[in-house]
Amino acid sequence: PGVVLMISFTQDKSSYAWEGYFYAVLLLVVALLQSLVLQQFVRRCFVLGMKVRAALMAAVYKKALVMSNDNRKESTVGETVNLMSADAQRFNDVTNFIHLLWSCPLQIIVSVVFLWLELGPSTLAGVAVMLLMVPVNGLLANQAKKIQRENMKSKDKRLKIMNEILNGIKVTLKLFAWEPSFQTQVEDIRGEELKVMRKFAYLTSFSTFISNCAPTLVSLATFAVFVGVSSDNILTAEKAFTSISLFNILRQPLSMLPTLIASIVQTAVSKKRLEKFLGGDDLESDIVRHDSTTVFFTLLLPLFPSVSLDIKPGGLVAVVGAVGSGKSSLLSALLGEMHRTKGFINIQGSFAFVPQQAWIQNATLRDNILFGSPYEEQRFEDILEACALGPDLKLLSAGDLTEIGEKGINLSGGQKQRVSLARAAYSQADIFLLDDPLSAVDSHVGKHLFDKVIGPNGLLKDKTRILVTHGVSFLPCVDEVVVLVNGRVSEVGSYQSLRASKGAFSEFLDTYGTEQMRENNQGTTGEFGRASLPGKIQVEEDNGSYNQSICLSLDSEAKQRKHVFGVFYCLKMECHFPGVCFLFDMQVKFSVWLQYVQAMGWGYAFWALFIYVMQNVAFIGQNLWLSDWTNDAVEYYNQTYSPKKRDTRVGVFGALGMAQGLFVFLGTLLLTNAAVNASRLLHSRLLNNVLRVPMVFFDTTPLGRILNRFAKDIFTIDEVIPHLFSSWIIHLLGIVGTIVFLCLSTPLFIIVIIPLAVIYFFVQRFYIPTSRQLRRLESVARSPIYSHFGETMSGLSVIRAYNHQERFMKHNEVTIDENLKTIYSRIMSNRWLAVRLQFLGNLVVFFAAVFAVISRNSIDSGLVGLSISYALNVTLTLSFVVNITSQLETNIVAVERVSEYAELENEAPWVTQDWPSEKWPEAGRLQFVDYKVRYRPELDLVLKGISCDISDTEKIGIVGRTGAGKSSLTNCLFRIIEAADGRILIDDVDISKIGLHDLRNRLTIIPQDPVLFSGTLRMNLDPFDKFSDEELWRVLELSHLKDYVAGLKEELQHEVAEGGENLSVGQRQLLCLARALLRKSRILILDEATAAVDLETDDLIQTTIRKEFSHCTVLTIAHRLHSIMDSSRVMVLDAGKIVEFDSPSNLMEKQGHFYSMAKDAGITHESETSF
Repeated sequence: PGVVLMISFTQDKSSYAWEGYFYAVLLLVVALLQSLVLQQFVRRCFVLGMKVRAALMAAVYKKALVMSNDNRKESTVGETVNLMSADAQRFNDVTNFIHLLWSCPLQIIVSVVFLWLELGPSTLAGVAVMLLMVPVNGLLANQAKKIQRENMKSKDKRLKIMNEILNGIKVTLKLFAWEPSFQTQVEDIRGEELKVMRKFAYLTSFSTFISNCAPTLVSLATFAVFVGVSSDNILTAEKAFTSISLFNILRQPLSMLPTLIASIVQTAVSKKRLEKFLGGDDLESDIVRHDSTTVFFTLLLPLFPSVSLDIKPGGLVAVVGAVGSGKSSLLSALLGEMHRTKGFINIQGSFAFVPQQAWIQNATLRDNILFGSPYEEQRFEDILEACALGPDLKLLSAGDLTEIGEKGINLSGGQKQRVSLARAAYSQADIFLLDDPLSAVDSHVGKHLFDKVIGPNGLLKDKTRILVTHGVSFLPCVDEVVVLVNGRVSEVGSYQSLRASKGAFSEFLDTYGTEQMRENNQGTTGEFGRASLPGKIQVEEDNGSYNQSICLSLDSEAKQRKHVFGVFYCLKMECHFPGVCFLFDMQVKFSVWLQYVQAMGWGYAFWALFIYVMQNVAFIGQNLWLSDWTNDAVEYYNQTYSPKKRDTRVGVFGALGMAQGLFVFLGTLLLTNAAVNASRLLHSRLLNNVLRVPMVFFDTTPLGRILNRFAKDIFTIDEVIPHLFSSWIIHLLGIVGTIVFLCLSTPLFIIVIIPLAVIYFFVQRFYIPTSRQLRRLESVARSPIYSHFGETMSGLSVIRAYNHQERFMKHNEVTIDENLKTIYSRIMSNRWLAVRLQFLGNLVVFFAAVFAVISRNSIDSGLVGLSISYALNVTLTLSFVVNITSQLETNIVAVERVSEYAELENEAPWVTQDWPSEKWPEAGRLQFVDYKVRYRPELDLVLKGISCDISDTEKIGIVGRTGAGKSSLTNCLFRIIEAADGRILIDDVDISKIGLHDLRNRLTIIPQDPVLFSGTLRMNLDPFDKFSDEELWRVLELSHLKDYVAGLKEELQHEVAEGGENLSVGQRQLLCLARALLRKSRILILDEATAAVDLETDDLIQTTIRKEFSHCTVLTIAHRLHSIMDSSRVMVLDAGKIVEFDSPSNLMEKQGHFYSMAKDAGITHESETSF
């Protein structure tokens, strides 16, 4: 109505000037009121959305804590994190706009009523066109939903494989030179993803075309019907521009509705996903009962045909059995983690649990041990002493307050296991479940832990202890031994009685016991008198050297780890003190924008811009034509209006409108295509480079941060930036067009536009950096939520065993609250901006009206209407542009982050011009010439001038205390770390001169941690498909897996779960042996390959290696000395130098380093000769 009053005022030259000014002020006051009410409403909606998101995140976390294991297997950690991030966010977004569901229809009805008053029944023509748009939009939304779903699937798939690549890159990908195979796999999935994105781009362009043509079609239909129905109907300025203003008001609810519907549809998909997750089975709470005084259970599981056990309080029970016989599953069953078919478990007291693979939290060492219990200094000190953690603490920069990185990155395997044991010991539980805690530590440290913590005289002597173990030497000291065979308890009894009964246990001992007794027994006899043990080995004892050896071993272990710390502290800073790292204003460099446009392609970008400018020209042209048309009303006052003229007016108006739609369609099509190009290019650069960076990068960068580049940042580049970019261009050009038009129609407007532009510029300069920082703070506060969640998922069995679910839920709530603080600040800053910008927009309207009053004698009414309806439009567009600019600036950072990783320095080239011959190395001779190496330029040397000559087919054992440089030596052979000085020759070829893959493909390693990838068994053995099925079956037979694989339904096509979860650790180790057998290299490196397996498997592996690799040069890095006593020579390393290098018998006679280590391990000269 304000517009109508203004137009009629300019037409009626006799009215007073004050009326005009009054109308102008009226326009301003109404607009201001509307702005304030609207911003209040928006704030409340956003705060509600934030609360909904928080509630959902907490619900997902709470559910994750009680999920049954079957249910856990259905969704990977990545998918569950997705529920917390993406799906909860969708609910948040939909809640922000949920009121539009009723306000859109209301706005539409009100506008239609006003239109009816202006144009009468011909309004129905416009409404009919609008209604026709609804099914079209619905169809498009449906298609969009399908495409979105495909897209999410590809994304999940790609992230899953990226996660595995990053987890396995240290151990497997680099050492086996498998990067190209996995790169191809990721590129293939990415190709599928981009195809789907292209489809989505075409769909978006089409729906943009429809929504842009809608207003034109609506006004065209209405005006055409209006002037066509009767020749008396002449389009006056009032009617035309009031209608146009009303159509513009209609435009927003009409364009918002389909978006809202699409958003609701997406949320419905998320709702299904959340319902499926939240509705999954929980752990059965009634498996474990708490009544009588003994631990007694009868249990039927798919895995255990039937198990009945009765364990007395205060007893030490050992559980032994071959790989895959169900030892770990038995402990899981005790904790109530398995699916029960019948029976129950009865328990008196609380649990403490030490899992086979230690779970370490991203917290201080002290917090890891206290695990929520109050700190008591004396008890804490005693436990550190008993768990041999004293020497480690001296070397950690902040003692027990040192921050441990995610997954315990700055502790060695043995240290992690000891921390895990210390946590159990500190917990004061009644029943201790220990899942092979001694396998990850050196044998003499294992002795110490058994004596001081687990054994009959240890800290836990009065508690009930169930110990799963592969160490035969501890068995004489336990109260009862449980022997498992294929998930059944085959025998239960004391060590002596089982020995006497000559059953399965006795055979097991006769076969494997004697070797391990020799190696391990020294510490035990010290404590329990000289028990005469099987194998009749007389053990010499020297407690002094034993304690010293522990300290030495721990000392050097910690020294070696120390270099990780410097790096680690700066990582922590980023998480705990966002202020330090983030609050200097990082304005996005112009080069980043250029980089993105360049990735899109300059041609694309130029044509898209050109077409958008043309669309704007068509828009202004259409409105000028309309204003000219309305002047006909004055010209033809009381005259007949010729049909020809009428048809021309309607025709041109319609053509210009359709041209706009077409231009927008073409522009969007070009831009979205360009954006897909940019996505493809940036992702492949990133992937290509990350697979080629040196190992140091992965040692010093948390995996979560690298994965974030592939997840969040690539998602932003794929979906967020293109959408923002096209909106930004359209709206910016819209504002420029409006201002140009206003200045043309009312030249006086130029006076006001300059100060307004200056104010606008300062408001946005003030707001954008603030908003950018708030977004950064928000994402910094978001990471801890997900990392805490990931940590919880990986340590779920431990958290449940200790019954700490409540504490973890509290912690999760605290991290979510921290995140909400930043979100709330951001919402409020956005409202601050909106109020100011709308005020500016309202001023533009006010001045347009005032100038229309001043120059009413020189301006025709058509232009007045046009300039005011244009000015009304500016208000919204202004705040749009600032918001979009701010979001673009925030999101374009993703391009910067991806480019940062795409430009990291690479390791040496994979393939070079100097190709070694096809058969190299033929002999397998190794020479180290004064070889020196350091991990990073600023650190000390790890190997200090190693020189030795190893002839072909020699079997070399490499020993040394932890941290003496054993693992560094293998890393050098594979050039994981490059030489600081000296060289390594293999068959007289200097390995630093050839490509990394040429080198790594000719060597083979069986690593300490067996890493498997999700995919088929076949892919895990032979990712390049080089070998035939026959060859694969042959190596499976040699690695004693043939029967197991043949028994699987899909045989070689059997799907391996993420990280090889559905195979036991021993089976994974055997698969790694099969990999090695396939490669047929002349040089084999064994890195403590049998640490995690039981004696039987160990024996199988050793036999296969002796037989199949007899013609190869074999280097064995040993922690257990007995495994290398039959080597041709043994290399003893100490502090990075070779101190002894000779045959084992000569070294024993010399009575030097090797002799003292052998003595520590209970191998004496007499026993050694009996090998």
